Amino acid sequence: MIYVAELADIPVGESVRVQGSVPIAVFNADGELYAIDDTCTHQDASLSDGWLEGCAVECPLHAACFDLRTGRPSGPPAKKAVRTHPVSVVDGLVYVEETVEETVEGTVTAGVTGRAPVLVD
Repeated sequence: MIYVAELADIPVGESVRVQGSVPIAVFNADGELYAIDDTCTHQDASLSDGWLEGCAVECPLHAACFDLRTGRPSGPPAKKAVRTHPVSVVDGLVYVEETVEETVEGTVTAGVTGRAPVLVD
């Protein structure tokens, strides 16, 4: 588990970048926490510096959008998904469990798709 921050330090609409084997971005999207690889798969831009709208983040470099729940891009220029990671909150502290998965033909084949996000009260 990777320590991210205190829950109060990630307000709604904001993100935090942490270092795992690769950088990971943790987003508070309308009170739900999501974690994805921080680097856009189109070019090396930090998604934590992007614009959050609902459950999607837009890359600040070329406007590729990624679904925070699945990691999948919504269209060009990105074609490859980013990994998603489970998030947990324990005693007000946010943690990420780094997911190790393989990709096939640019899509994520394993991971946390379908797991419920962490709800923030």
